[in-house]
Amino acid sequence: MESVVSFIKQNKDRYVADLVEFLKIPSVSSNSANNADTGRCAQFVADLMRKAGLEKVEVFKTPGHPIVYGEWCNAPDRPVVLVYGHYDVQPVDPLNLWETPPFEPAIRNGEIYARGSADDKGQVYIHFAAVEAHLKQHGKLPVNVKFLIEGEEEVGSENLDKFIESHKDLLDSDVVLISDSPMFERGVPSICYGLRGLCYYQIDLRGTKSDLHSGSFGGAVANPNFVLAQLLAGMKDKNGKVTIPGFYKDVKPLTARERKEFKRLPFSEKKYAKELGAGELWGEKGYTALERIWGRPTFEVNGILGGFTGEGAKTVIPAVAMAKVSMRLVPNQSPDKIAKLFERHLRKICPKSMQLTITRMHGGKPWVASLDHPAIHAASKAFEKGFGKRPVFTREGGSIPVVASFADILKAPSVLMGIGLPDENAHAPNEKLDLGNFHGGILSSAHFFDILGREA
Repeated sequence: MESVVSFIKQNKDRYVADLVEFLKIPSVSSNSANNADTGRCAQFVADLMRKAGLEKVEVFKTPGHPIVYGEWCNAPDRPVVLVYGHYDVQPVDPLNLWETPPFEPAIRNGEIYARGSADDKGQVYIHFAAVEAHLKQHGKLPVNVKFLIEGEEEVGSENLDKFIESHKDLLDSDVVLISDSPMFERGVPSICYGLRGLCYYQIDLRGTKSDLHSGSFGGAVANPNFVLAQLLAGMKDKNGKVTIPGFYKDVKPLTARERKEFKRLPFSEKKYAKELGAGELWGEKGYTALERIWGRPTFEVNGILGGFTGEGAKTVIPAVAMAKVSMRLVPNQSPDKIAKLFERHLRKICPKSMQLTITRMHGGKPWVASLDHPAIHAASKAFEKGFGKRPVFTREGGSIPVVASFADILKAPSVLMGIGLPDENAHAPNEKLDLGNFHGGILSSAHFFDILGREA
């Protein structure tokens, strides 16, 4: 590994230059105006694969955005690692809060600022660099490697499961390697072994055929804004528990070991609240903040729209009101089952004065891994070599739906070796990636391939 490590260290500046070009492409998957950019980004990813030395590189068309595949499978009897990531990014709104333009990467204080830097372009790139280092120095890899990089993760990966199902032989692998999660905190490398699932909905209420004068009609008809507020407020009780009947029935409880390990992590709830700008933390009683984020389900209101919101005053009873809501799920909750429970409950409590439309938008299954898998051990050793510290084991409150799909369809376990940080503003203005973590991630990825190949 000495020559591989040396090669990586000698090419640090080139890696950053490559990342800058990657980040310049506005591959916003949710915006049709960026479709050409997203397609261009897929081709850029294919070029990165070829430069790294991967073979059989192909850009697959889908009904949505392209999927990029590449492989190096010339190591007989060695494990097959499938590297997954995504090249699409979130929208940049509100644009005025960015200190520098989101697609003009800027380096400040050892961090690179741009949309997609942490989520997920910077984290995808580290594995290309690791593969290249092995191939340039030895002409071979210690394991077989396949790459699957998609362009729809930020919009629910609508076409990914179909692709995996129809390309099971192509994607057949022993383990999936993913870098799309944060470390626990700066200086604390982390391996994530659990993710929450997701059910996402839009709720639309219509009270009348048009907006009404609030003086002439106020008191005679129900106000959709008011009804919507009542419905949403009733989804949780005063103790933070979700009130949907049957919601908690299948929840896999946190083990005593997990709760004990969480308490050992360097985490202060007071400091966390202060960093968030929150007056105090709030949530389901009987659990710590980490337990609620990582191991308990929740219901959240993501957006509300209704009535007059312009400058000045307008006395109106709106005809319609809308909300977007999400439910984060934990093992062993089923998104389909929770969806049915939610829809049934909402229809039951919605008053007859409203026309209710419920639209299920996207979601994903929760996931948890065994800490005893050889790939988890390899990742732990690799992180220690790459960052000089033994990693901690964490769970994540967010969702990566494809992790469950890999388990269900390919029967392959996943290893999450994220190198982002919790304060890097993924999905928010001024997204950034620590370049020290970026370079440490490349070293860790290279060591992971080596250790897994030697110990398998």
